[in-house]
Amino acid sequence: MVSPQQPVVTGDAVVLDIQIAQLPVRVVATVIDVVVIVIVYVLGVVLWALTLSQWDSALSDAVLIVFIVLGLVGYPVAFETATRGRSLGKMAMGLRVVSDDGSPERFRQALFRALAGYLEIWLLMGGPAVICSLVSPQGKRIGDIFAGTVVITERGPRMAPPPMMPPQLAPWASTLELSALRPESAEMARQFLSRAHQLDPRVRDEMAGRITGEVVAQISPPPPPGTPAGQVLAAVLAERHRRALSRLQPPAPNPY
Repeated sequence: MVSPQQPVVTGDAVVLDIQIAQLPVRVVATVIDVVVIVIVYVLGVVLWALTLSQWDSALSDAVLIVFIVLGLVGYPVAFETATRGRSLGKMAMGLRVVSDDGSPERFRQALFRALAGYLEIWLLMGGPAVICSLVSPQGKRIGDIFAGTVVITERGPRMAPPPMMPPQLAPWASTLELSALRPESAEMARQFLSRAHQLDPRVRDEMAGRITGEVVAQISPPPPPGTPAGQVLAAVLAERHRRALSRLQPPAPNPY
């Protein structure tokens, strides 16, 4: 079974607090989509049969092929592109397709996934998709590997909001190089800040100094001298979260 705790890493080496969709949930979403596609296909065949007597055989065959293509390829491409990574089945199960770096799925990626899905899901009855998802650390099927995408769940437990950016540290945080910051260190800092008010002051100060020293050793430039350890951690995590969110936003349209 695919672990839901595998991380998604952005281009800035920021680990997003999102969960990889587990295989059983993806199977249910796929079944829903298959039912929708079959209904579309049946409607297409009925329309084809009703018009069979009015058109010549070549035109009738062309219409049938169009309905097949629209059902098997056009449906997932159109829905995932229009809804930024969601089909009807994924909407029902709370799933979304995103790029490997956490950014929204693009048309090209949706097309690659749909074309690969025709082979691995429809022609081969889903066998390669299931096997690949079980082997992949991020639960990817073959289409996801070719498209550079991953399926995440949007119904996981909500985490505590990121700390607020200390205003006096915002200029320093905007210049930070965070690519060397390990996910474990960032998670340790996040958990410490969320529980700091529960700790004995002496224990809190000792832990703050130790965790801050570990985090500062992995970032650059160093914080301004004399900055309290808790503020340094808050600034680093707030900036890390801001950059992750900025990568998830769609690019601004070119006015020209």
